[in-house]
Order: sequence, then structure tokens, then C-alpha cells
Amino acid sequence: MTRLLPVALATLFLQSAAAAELRDINVGYDGEVYTVDSVVWFDAPQHAVYEVFADWDLSPQFSSAVVEARNIAAGEDGRRGYFVKNRGCFLFYCRSVERRGTVEATPVTELTAKANPAVSDFELSEERWTFHSEGDGTRVNYSLRMTPSFWVPPFIGPFVIKRKLREDGGEALERIETLAQARAAGDG
Repeated sequence: MTRLLPVALATLFLQSAAAAELRDINVGYDGEVYTVDSVVWFDAPQHAVYEVFADWDLSPQFSSAVVEARNIAAGEDGRRGYFVKNRGCFLFYCRSVERRGTVEATPVTELTAKANPAVSDFELSEERWTFHSEGDGTRVNYSLRMTPSFWVPPFIGPFVIKRKLREDGGEALERIETLAQARAAGDG
């Protein structure tokens, strides 16, 4: 039994050292536009992490806030699209919101998603992910600028967004990492 203890401790250390890591998150509100900026590190190769983020069909598998999501075929302008329906609650108030828009991609290094306000619950929703190899994994820098087309109490909005990201984000990051590792394993 005492001989197994160092092996068990080493295994736990390696698992925790190699887990997805939320390095930084900032949520802001300037009276009109909410912003989120974050930095996350994943223990998976850059191409595999990029592929998970680039596939909107996978979103419900890693985010409990996503009720429905799908890739949309490219339109006349050649840009592919996306659809996401989120549901969130604060105290006893729950709301579903939808975003539909276009995606621009530089494979393996950058994704930009812009919602179309005519068919979304946001006047503005622009997201950008950049992917960077770092050590044995991938660093993802994320930025979001959004203006909901519905009223959100300004003193509650940033607080709730940040709290939800911190509380639910850890599990989502682990799921993203697991999906990316599975994709990477399928390559070899």
C-alpha cells in the first residue's frame, strides 16, 4: 500500500497539471457594450482545439448554457454561418437568446463570429478566438463584444456573466479539452 501512494500522488499531480486552465478573465460594461476577454490553456494540440471551437454542432456537448447549436452552410457571399440558442437563469428569471451569423476563419489560428442583428437577440455580438501553440498544448485568447437587444440591469449583467463563466466555465473547458484530445488521438 505504501508503495502505491507515490504512484497515486504522481498520477493526481500529472492529471491536475495537464488540465485545462483558465488563466485570465475580464468582464466589462461601458453603459452599452458588454465585453469579455479571457485566456485559456488546453492540454491538446492547436489544430484539435481549433477544430472543436470551429464546429458549432459540438457546442451543446461542452456548454450547459447552449440549448441548441449548429453549423450553417456557406451563403452567397461564401462565408459559412452558425446558429446558437442559449438559456440562462438568474434567481427566478430565465431567458433564452439566439444568435445567428457568419464565421470567418483562418484555419488553425483564428475564428471570428459576427451575429446578424436582424435574426439575433443582439444588436451587436462579435467574438474572436486566436489559437497559439504553447508548450505541449494550446493557448486560446477569446474576446467578445455584445449589446443585447433586450434590457439587462447594468449592475447585474457583468456580475452574472462573470459568475456564470467562472462557475460553469471550468466544466466546459474540461469538456472542450476532452473533445480536442479525442480528435488528436484520432489523427494518429
